[in-house]
Amino acid sequence: MTDMAVVIVNYNTRDHLCACLEAIHSNEASEVVVVDNASTDGSPEMVRANYPWVRLIASSTNTGYGAAANVGMAACHAPYVLLLNGDTRLTPGAVHSLSSYLDLHPRAAVIGPRLVNLNGDLQASCYPFPTPLYVFLEESTLGQLIRFVPVLRHRYLRTWSYNHSRRVPWVLGAALAIRRKAVDDAGGFDESFFLYYEEVDLCLRLHSAGWEVHFAPVTTVTHVGGASSNQRRTETIVQWFLSIQRFYCLHYSRIQTIELIVVAKIIVLARLIRDSIRLRLGRSASEQAGIGERVIAWREILSGRART
Repeated sequence: MTDMAVVIVNYNTRDHLCACLEAIHSNEASEVVVVDNASTDGSPEMVRANYPWVRLIASSTNTGYGAAANVGMAACHAPYVLLLNGDTRLTPGAVHSLSSYLDLHPRAAVIGPRLVNLNGDLQASCYPFPTPLYVFLEESTLGQLIRFVPVLRHRYLRTWSYNHSRRVPWVLGAALAIRRKAVDDAGGFDESFFLYYEEVDLCLRLHSAGWEVHFAPVTTVTHVGGASSNQRRTETIVQWFLSIQRFYCLHYSRIQTIELIVVAKIIVLARLIRDSIRLRLGRSASEQAGIGERVIAWREILSGRART
């Protein structure tokens, strides 16, 4: 089995990070690196105090996910890297299984394992590259209805069974088994993506260079999801729009980019109307606060103030 390092990007998820590191300790990682993006919740101090076998790289500023991932991978020596969010949990043998899969598939540059929620439910983790139609389906309720159409649900990547290995366009960045040579040759993550779509961009560039991206349920990783992004809901919503817009500007024509932006703004307008109505209904203070943050984000996107 080829050596595999583990790199974790963390931002203000101390308790989740602790659980993540506890699970890794029982695995076969050749080295473990935590890149902390200027957390203020005591994450770096917790790692230093409790996990002396972890190499901690504590940034003084939040450089974004892709930039932190590049720093972490550059600090490793192993040919393979398992890149994780801080809110993930590995099962025993995960590193061995993913490394062995990469050994057996020399054209695979990135592998996405099976992801599940905390309650054990399957988490969709592989997707097509985002066309305007796909974005409309994915971000509206229509996409959820596909799971009830037998002919379509096994073809639509969000709703298929996730029960066997296959080549896919891209996999969710919460847990990525990476062949270092392929990713290094591609230039790593594009650091102009602060949050969201950095893995989509990387997978597209790897495909263009002749590499493959695989989904492989050889191990299961628990992913809490939203542990960092929910702390700054307005900013992360705006970042979603900025990132998909930047992705299209980099890889598609101006006409295609305009089509995508129109579709995205139609979805944003619908959500603004929905959440504005919800604000007028009697809800708890915490619910009202969350809805209010979303309304601010939808308005910022529609006003044109959100720019790359």
